[in-house]
Amino acid sequence: MRRLTIAAALLTVSLFGQRNAPDAKPEPLWPQGAPGALGDTDADKPALSIYLPKDDKPVRAGVVVCPGGGYGALAMDHEGKQIAQWLNSLGIAAFVLKYRLGPRYHHPAPLQDVQQAIRIVRSRAVELHLDPARLGVWGFSAGGHLASTAGTHFDGGDAGATDPVAKQSARPDFMILSYPVISFNASYTHKGSRRNLLGEEPDAKLVELLSNELQVTAETPPTFLFHTNADTGVPAENSVAFYLALRKAGVPAEIHIYERGPHGVGLAPTDATLSSWSARLADWLRTRGIL
Repeated sequence: MRRLTIAAALLTVSLFGQRNAPDAKPEPLWPQGAPGALGDTDADKPALSIYLPKDDKPVRAGVVVCPGGGYGALAMDHEGKQIAQWLNSLGIAAFVLKYRLGPRYHHPAPLQDVQQAIRIVRSRAVELHLDPARLGVWGFSAGGHLASTAGTHFDGGDAGATDPVAKQSARPDFMILSYPVISFNASYTHKGSRRNLLGEEPDAKLVELLSNELQVTAETPPTFLFHTNADTGVPAENSVAFYLALRKAGVPAEIHIYERGPHGVGLAPTDATLSSWSARLADWLRTRGIL
């Protein structure tokens, strides 16, 4: 079986087209300040780092990447930069999102951030040589909750807006969810993520609204899910519940649950067995016509 490996560090390009070193320079989502910003520190400034492949394809797919961290931190290396490099190795553009975190920020700030990221990328599709109809979102752990929220709580943009970004749809065309937090009202809920996003005593209706297995419709994007049976941090029931909801709604979906492996493995490059999951993902991307 052919194995996919993490690509060597690739040249990256900022949002404004400046060529950078392998660490892309984050560009602010809202240069004039994010909605509801509580200050002017780095924590108040959501940003996007752009990683473009070296290939000369005139049009390519893109993925907004949401690292995990329980809505209280961000795993920007193994669930951000390394993911961008792997996507680049397939000829896919990557956009790593630094979103606002709890307990400083609660819902809807992170959702606003990922939606703005999707809109920005779509608005710059020509500049970035992207197909705006092949733009997905990929999330890990709590970032998986954010990605699944983007895929179940979206709008088609404001056609009457003067801002070209605001005109764009916030719906991702596909989702990749890696050991995602999904439910906030089940026995297998990751309580730390719920607390950081919603606070200590959230309203029951908000908890249900952001239990994303309950929000799947026929309009939810096709989804690839990866989890491990041994994950005790975010149990695999989260992925299973979301997969079953997708299946019930008639949404194309694929799920892979490996027996062994802890939570937060990323691409699992040091595990010969578990690392094969990325090859399954690449196969799915081909099946979906994304590659």
